[in-house]
Amino acid sequence: MSIVLPPVDAPPATKARPDTVRLAADISIVVPCYNERANVRPMVAALSAALAGREWEVIFVDDNSPDGTIDEVRSLAECDGRVRGILRVGRRGLSSAVIEGVLSSSARVVAVMDGDMQHDESCLGRLIDAVVRDGYDIAVGSRHVEGGDNAGLANGWRKFLSDSGIRMVQMILPVRLGDPMSGFFAMRRDLFERAVPHLSGTGFKILLDVFLSAPQRPRVLEVPFVFRPRAAGESKLDVLVLIQFLAMLGDKVCRGFLPTRFIAFALVGLVGILVNLVVLDVARRCGADFASGQGIGTVAAMVANFWMNNSLTYRDCRLRGGRMWLGLLLFLAICSVGALADIGIARAVFSEDGKWNQAGAAGAAIAVVWNYAVSSTLIWRVR
Repeated sequence: MSIVLPPVDAPPATKARPDTVRLAADISIVVPCYNERANVRPMVAALSAALAGREWEVIFVDDNSPDGTIDEVRSLAECDGRVRGILRVGRRGLSSAVIEGVLSSSARVVAVMDGDMQHDESCLGRLIDAVVRDGYDIAVGSRHVEGGDNAGLANGWRKFLSDSGIRMVQMILPVRLGDPMSGFFAMRRDLFERAVPHLSGTGFKILLDVFLSAPQRPRVLEVPFVFRPRAAGESKLDVLVLIQFLAMLGDKVCRGFLPTRFIAFALVGLVGILVNLVVLDVARRCGADFASGQGIGTVAAMVANFWMNNSLTYRDCRLRGGRMWLGLLLFLAICSVGALADIGIARAVFSEDGKWNQAGAAGAAIAVVWNYAVSSTLIWRVR
């Protein structure tokens, strides 16, 4: 009896398996997040219910949250192919996170919403249909049209900032929009990509940035939604965010002629001038002579400027620990040249009119350009 063996290189008999490659989603929801671990699973569950019957994916863009947000995203992604995560290290900012998330997508339509569960995901269907079915370029979830509400804002201060910002930007906006400060919207991905080269990428108001950067006037529809109270985590809105917002507006008004960083640096410099004047006034009341008061005020302003620039202007390459203290010493040493000019000009102005405040402001203002040039090249190396 003979036995016929199969060829050595013949693969073992296996049952054919269907192709498991997942097709690209029709819709990508981009969720910029920082310290939102507790909201990841509830958000995916809410999206599953709201987008039932659609091909979608959610892209969490995490700025290296210390609470382990990206770990929660990855854990969920292991069992749900619709979930993706992008981890950003050494970079911060909602607008830039949205840009990276959208550019990672292949979907025809992208939607953006916050990771704090304050945006009503049940409205996503209407936003998406407005773009896919009705031909709009952008559909905005609006708190300021009939049926919308911003009751979820944490306090009167946030409502004041939001309402003031809306009134300010409506004066320069190319389209009529009731809620240009919304962070909840859907749009055509190709339109977003055409706007990307012109985006400032700073601050928290990416929708406003898109409207002011789009190569053509987009067709817009506003869909009302109720802004819900935060379920978990903490609000990221603070004074630094406000300064970033003003810097972004300045960049758009100047049509990119002045770098956004310079505008932010100049705004921080204005705060430094106020610090200088306050310290100068205290010194005068304490009986100090003008030169001593101006010198103390200049040093105080420089320290304040370094701290704010490290936290805001150069947030994406912020110095920490020992490097921060070395950076401060370098900032003080190099900017002492500007400080000498500051004091000299202040003395000249003071000798002319004898007014402390005007002389102090003139001296402090002269150092802004010098300090910016030094800071950008020798202290914070922008990545």
